[in-house]
Amino acid sequence: MIRTVASLSFSVMLAMALTGCDNSAKVPQAQAEQDKPTSTTTPVITIGYSDWPGWVAWQVAIEKGWLKEAGLNVEFKWFDYSSSLSAFAANQLDAVLVTNGDNLVTAAGGTKGIMIMATDYSAGNDVIIAKSGINTIQDLKGKSVATEKGLVDHLLLSTALDDAKIPLSDIKLVNSVTNELPQVFASPDVSAIAVWQPVANQALKSVAGSKIIYTSKDKPGLIYDTLSVNMSHLSTHKEEWKKMIQVWDKTVKYINDPATHAEAVKIMANRVGVDPAQYEQFVGGTHLLDLDANKKVFTKGQGFDSIYGSTYHVNKFNVTNGVYKTEIDADGLIYPDLVQGLK
Repeated sequence: MIRTVASLSFSVMLAMALTGCDNSAKVPQAQAEQDKPTSTTTPVITIGYSDWPGWVAWQVAIEKGWLKEAGLNVEFKWFDYSSSLSAFAANQLDAVLVTNGDNLVTAAGGTKGIMIMATDYSAGNDVIIAKSGINTIQDLKGKSVATEKGLVDHLLLSTALDDAKIPLSDIKLVNSVTNELPQVFASPDVSAIAVWQPVANQALKSVAGSKIIYTSKDKPGLIYDTLSVNMSHLSTHKEEWKKMIQVWDKTVKYINDPATHAEAVKIMANRVGVDPAQYEQFVGGTHLLDLDANKKVFTKGQGFDSIYGSTYHVNKFNVTNGVYKTEIDADGLIYPDLVQGLK
């Protein structure tokens, strides 16, 4: 389960992607055929999705046939996350499922994706883990903390430190590749790490007595996951995108309904090859947003309960950490009209 906010390496990758990207090399043929719609009576909408519970949730709608029932002809293409952003930047997709922070990065690279709805926000899947004797964020002062610089849990760490009024200079930031963080955490020199699931569970097992001291659940709305649409496609297909939002609302309600929850989780778990009991933890760390919740999220505000406030915050983080040089026009990438116009 991998999903990042932004990184310098990704900016370089986007620049390369703009010169061309072989999409066929990124999408397993069997899966492309499985997700391909059979109807050709309406234009095909292509959407890139990847391994994050809030996006894997679309698999429920795919397998239940709800998109076709809504009169939509949608092809969901499965990617490694960064490859989906490359394909979107190369105009090979009509839309992509992306964090609000990464949507800023694609805009900085020259491709404006318009966020029309939020699938979810992280509610516990992103964590800060500390060794025995460290119980709060304040206890990190003077300690070495490892994370992958520029990615989503660097944002989580930075925000937690800001709230605790601890300057970043008061800790020693150790830049480490996310998948290597369990090994880094086991070394005697590192006191804590910021990381996402399931790597977080691996790290907890690698160091006896370690524990989670802060999670994205402590900062709801810090990390939004969104459906971002190509600007020209949105302008000519608004009715279809309204239907997509309505199908999403139906999907969230189905997942959250105790009577159908287990079946929905099984569908999602099967898509990524994980045992449903284990996947339940990841679903629990993802706060899915139905239509009513989206109406609130897409109301303009400065706090994290609004996608505007969250995106402003990530915008400043990206500039501070050199992801891009000047702040992006965040308002120009957020389009509230569709969710606000639906009942």
